[in-house]
Amino acid sequence: MKRSRRLPISTFWITVIIASILFVLLLLSSISTWYQARNQTSSLIVQHIQELHAVFQKIDQTCGIIDFDHQKNYIDFLNVGVFTGSEVGSMNLAHPDKWKGPYLSENPTIQEQNYQIVRTKKGFFIVPGDGVVLSNGKTIGKDIIFDENADIQAMTLNESLLNFNGQPLAVRLPMKGSQSVDPISFTNDSLDLGMAQVNINAG
Repeated sequence: MKRSRRLPISTFWITVIIASILFVLLLLSSISTWYQARNQTSSLIVQHIQELHAVFQKIDQTCGIIDFDHQKNYIDFLNVGVFTGSEVGSMNLAHPDKWKGPYLSENPTIQEQNYQIVRTKKGFFIVPGDGVVLSNGKTIGKDIIFDENADIQAMTLNESLLNFNGQPLAVRLPMKGSQSVDPISFTNDSLDLGMAQVNINAG
């Protein structure tokens, strides 16, 4: 029987060391690629948020944005050219006849999710859609909740929430066409007071 040839001890350890180095380099490359991909996500969100803000500023200046139908509203209507009535998507306009759309050829998305406009007690904000994972590892709709009590402006100052390298991942929506009193601020007491005033005037 032929005996299998064994590598000299020195050759064996050289092979192990080279294989280990290659493994470490591959691991570092994978980590670097993953980290860059996550950073690119937030960089793209910053870019999209700025573009959307500019578009809605233009719309508000000409059409006057009054309000939106829901607490959370998908931004999926900026490629609309013509519509009837005063509402496009979930957005209500004071002067729909001045609509100059389409404003974008495609509505921007991130991680296949539409951006959204959310209503809070401190105003309306353009934010990433639910399910989007930010560079800081936080997931919109799970770790970062946009309800009516959310202080989104404060979140944009916190890098563990909606701030990426000093840039906000959300922005307040301009709405000069909205009423001077936010609909959210109405309470049952104010409604009752209004009804009482009506009754007084009727008497």
